[in-house]
Amino acid sequence: MTNAPVIDLRDTTKKYDDGPPALAGVTLSVAHGECVAILGHSGSGKSTLLNLIAGLDRPSGGTVTVDGTRVDQLGEAGSAKYRRASVGMIFQFFNLLDDLTVLDNVMVPAQLAGMGKGEAKRRAVELLGSVGLDRHAGAYPQRLSGGQRQRVAVARALMNKPPLLLADEPTGALDSSSAEDVRRLLLDLNGEGRTIVLVTHDVQLAASTASRTIELMDGAVKRDVVNHGNGAGLAARTPLTRPAGGAG
Repeated sequence: MTNAPVIDLRDTTKKYDDGPPALAGVTLSVAHGECVAILGHSGSGKSTLLNLIAGLDRPSGGTVTVDGTRVDQLGEAGSAKYRRASVGMIFQFFNLLDDLTVLDNVMVPAQLAGMGKGEAKRRAVELLGSVGLDRHAGAYPQRLSGGQRQRVAVARALMNKPPLLLADEPTGALDSSSAEDVRRLLLDLNGEGRTIVLVTHDVQLAASTASRTIELMDGAVKRDVVNHGNGAGLAARTPLTRPAGGAG
């Protein structure tokens, strides 16, 4: 199983109504240790793709396999267990609980997974230290900057040691300085061997962070590019394809 991809989608389709499919027969794989950016404009299918990988939605056809689990075959309880064990999620607007301290927010996934409170606290403190926020452990999220809150969210995503991190527009709500801090944190995590799927509309972020960029358009893979370490140059050479008429 060591040579098997972390993510494997085969002819994966998602339809929500009688209109065009949100995903149209997508086949792709992500290897262990890759950082892959999913790029596309609104309506391209990138959020749908992320939801299928996360087990938050089911495909209408095809298969979704993550870390050896057929995610498309899981029921509601199985999907929740899968997310706790296999996926760490980072959201654009952090999704932190304002009535819990920073430390308690980071501990939530471990407590849901049944980890003992003492062990969960030790790991949460360690993770906050690794993202430079250990001195803010007793603070509440609303007292932190956007960049600090996103780093708390990263620590929370790592709590259960998932094999896969899914980042949905992780810098979209941040100023440029905070966005750069989060970008560097993602690079560090990938450098440590974490598999990351980064969903974004930002060409520069994709090219400067990911080792590979997959562009979606109208629910299908339009382009699959290996990045060769020159982020700004790659972004300049491969502008994001816009749908005819400029629709979002």
